[in-house]
This record gives sequence, structure tokens and C-alpha cells, in this order.
Amino acid sequence: MPTVSLSGNDTVVIKDRVFNNVADGDYFTFTFPNELAAVKTGKNGNSIFALNATGAQAEATLRLIRGSSDDKYLGALLQQQLNGFASFVLLTGTFTKLAGDGQGNLTSDTYLMSGGMFSHQVDAKSNAEGDTDQSVSVYRFRFSNGERAIL
Repeated sequence: MPTVSLSGNDTVVIKDRVFNNVADGDYFTFTFPNELAAVKTGKNGNSIFALNATGAQAEATLRLIRGSSDDKYLGALLQQQLNGFASFVLLTGTFTKLAGDGQGNLTSDTYLMSGGMFSHQVDAKSNAEGDTDQSVSVYRFRFSNGERAIL
């Protein structure tokens, strides 16, 4: 029998808030931009391996409907970071994707985020031809630690 994956009902939580006012397309992405380990090979094929601690850093992007309650919430948090950087309480969160096997069984694929902050301002645009991205607020974050737990 072939392996299948039925996905849906994803949940994004940042600072204990579940985000529901999500935009279209890839409304949330979570990536690891750095390598987990480094290797150097020298003369005679001798190799040196080293753990890269920055491999745990993660980047996240959340696309929300502009002007929604979720947009206002994150906008206020961003202002807190900008107005009092040293006193800003770092962000934590989870991203959970449920995957079904077609037989009624579920797997919970959860990414844990900690030590986070906003990495960019929220961009804006105006378009006379009806581009829907003008109604989307894009928030970008950097987390010092990200990890995956699949159960």
C-alpha cells in the first residue's frame, strides 16, 4: 500500500496567541538558514568535523491580513521591541502541522521556537491593478533556537 499524507489544520502560536487572520498562499514558513555541522578535508583525506551551534537558529515569516486583530497585535509587539530593545521580552512559539495517513491516524509535526524577535519592519505597497498583496502584512522573525518534534 502506498504511503499518503493528509495535511491541514496547521496552527501557528507566537507568545501564546493562536493566529487565525492569515493571508493566502504560504502564510507561514519556518526555515533553518545555517548548517548544522561543518567539515574540512585536508591532505591525505584527513577530515575535521565541527558542530555549528548557529544551525539551531531559525527564521519565520508570517503573512497576515492587513488591519486584522492579529496584525494589530504583532504591530504593537514590534513597537515594544523598537521602543525598548533591551527590555523586550523575547518571543516563543510553536508551529504544528497535523498529518493523517488516510487510515485515521494522525502525526503531530511541531516546530518549537524560542529566543525570537522581529528581524524586519512590515513592508507596504499600493497597486492600482488589484494586486492582493497590498492587503497583506508580512512579519519576519529570527529565533535563536528552533527544533522539530514529530510524534
